Amino acid sequence: MTFVQVLLIGIGLSMDAAAVSMTNGLAECKMRNKKTLLIALVFGVFQGVMPMIGYFAGYIFAGFFTGITPYLALVLLVFIGVKMIVEAFKNDTGLNNVCLTKKVLLIQAVATSIDALAVGLVFVSLPISVAMLDFLFIAFITFIISAISVLIGKKFGNLFSNKAQIAGGIILIIIGLKIFIDYMLTIL
Repeated sequence: MTFVQVLLIGIGLSMDAAAVSMTNGLAECKMRNKKTLLIALVFGVFQGVMPMIGYFAGYIFAGFFTGITPYLALVLLVFIGVKMIVEAFKNDTGLNNVCLTKKVLLIQAVATSIDALAVGLVFVSLPISVAMLDFLFIAFITFIISAISVLIGKKFGNLFSNKAQIAGGIILIIIGLKIFIDYMLTIL
């Protein structure tokens, strides 16, 4: 996978966390910078760890996934992208009126990173050292985007949250299609 593809996957995956971070900023306008960084850190860690779990699960079954990785990437990324777009139109995160405790933050982090677990399977064809660097990069991207999103939420409310989720979904769909098309061009 290229740097740009990993960057776009990281941005796409971070959009759920961005939307929730924005909502957290809206709900607590006078949030301290320490809490902003904690939110970003927790979301970043989960977005990095979940694809690792998916990667290792896929690695155990590597022989099975070898021939179907491009098809799997297409199906998973398109499914996750469409799901993100549909959820954005529903506009119902269920988190808007929740007091942001550490327990709630962990629940939000797990909920927004479940998709990243499935994306970890897309990386199975990569050497473990490359995949781990990619997951670290995804975690960093999510950290930065989540921190910025909390600040935006504190400043502007959740005006942009749905648009961010839609953009993330579109990015994931495009990457899934690109991986599949590149594979098809190599076998033709």
